[in-house]
Amino acid sequence: MAVKTWDAKIANWLVQPLKNTWVTPNHLTTVRLITGLAAAFILGIEPKLANIGAFVFALSNFLDHTDGELARISGKSSKLGHVYDLASDAIIHILIFLGIGIGLRNTQLGYGAILMGLVSGIAVAFIFHWRNQMEKKLGKDLTSQPNFCGFDIEDILYLLPIVTILNGLIPLLIAATIGAPVFAIWVFWEYQKVKYLDIK
Repeated sequence: MAVKTWDAKIANWLVQPLKNTWVTPNHLTTVRLITGLAAAFILGIEPKLANIGAFVFALSNFLDHTDGELARISGKSSKLGHVYDLASDAIIHILIFLGIGIGLRNTQLGYGAILMGLVSGIAVAFIFHWRNQMEKKLGKDLTSQPNFCGFDIEDILYLLPIVTILNGLIPLLIAATIGAPVFAIWVFWEYQKVKYLDIK
């Protein structure tokens, strides 16, 4: 059984008061989407505002857990809501990296940073998509990511504020431009291996 991460546990605790209210998981997904778009916009303005954008993104990343937790405890889950959540994830991850690239356009990377951000963001979005497809095929337990003391690999996204504080956006973008497509290819290969399995 997959171990619930710390951010999911905190999100579950925070949404408990919303269980029997008019608030739906889609409302929380919308808040997550708005904060994610705001983070991407701020990151794209200029490096001086990168710290603010990074903290807003960390908040958006945390809010991503709240809609799912509310859906589970309130029974308000829906297929449309699940699709909305996945679409929001894809949009935010593409635009966050694109925003970083736009924000770095006046550095030594030049306008190539914009293309780098777009490549990184699209690769990350495909990684999320293919992992979701694998989860639908195999179930959460068989596709759960490595978990260490309540943290999983996706929690590395919370480190973006530290990266911006240390002025590490340029090496981050370079690493993402190389690493994200390579990892996306590997995930796609894994997805192809399970795509046609007859799981009962």
